[in-house]
Amino acid sequence: MSLHDDAVSVLKGYDGGDAQQAELRVAYLDHLAEHPDGMWKACGAGHLTASALVIDPERGRVLLTLHRKLRMWLQMGGHCEPGDTTLAAAALREATEESGISGLTLLPGGPVRLDRHPIPAPCHWHLDVQYAATASAGAVEQISDESLDLRWFPYDEVAGVADASVARLLERTRTRLGQQG
Repeated sequence: MSLHDDAVSVLKGYDGGDAQQAELRVAYLDHLAEHPDGMWKACGAGHLTASALVIDPERGRVLLTLHRKLRMWLQMGGHCEPGDTTLAAAALREATEESGISGLTLLPGGPVRLDRHPIPAPCHWHLDVQYAATASAGAVEQISDESLDLRWFPYDEVAGVADASVARLLERTRTRLGQQG
């Protein structure tokens, strides 16, 4: 199965729980149907990306990266690569590379959210498929070349440092974990 086929399968099975997520799901599937290259950065109409919020549920905190280019606190994530066999594997690879933490585990149940955001030309959109990953006790982060900084933030500080999409991802992740938001 190709990465494109995996993405279609994942999105067909995705239930985001609200009308906005259902609308994005359809838009992502339409994009993939219209663009056989819709998984790759070279697709000028936009492309799917994969990300993962690294979370330490026992300590009630998340690891965010201060993105080198955007200068914003974000979850780990980025472009799919030819060696990625699934969206989940791409999200886990990105989270591992950007956090420096080995042994991350994606939360079961597939993607946590979808988030579409504009990017500068020549491409126009990132169609982000967002997962969440738990870090084992005692995990030590290590900054990558893609980050200016890495920092653990308590749940209640995330909305003050990151944009609304990260706050929504944290809220949905906590719901999936059965934690009160």
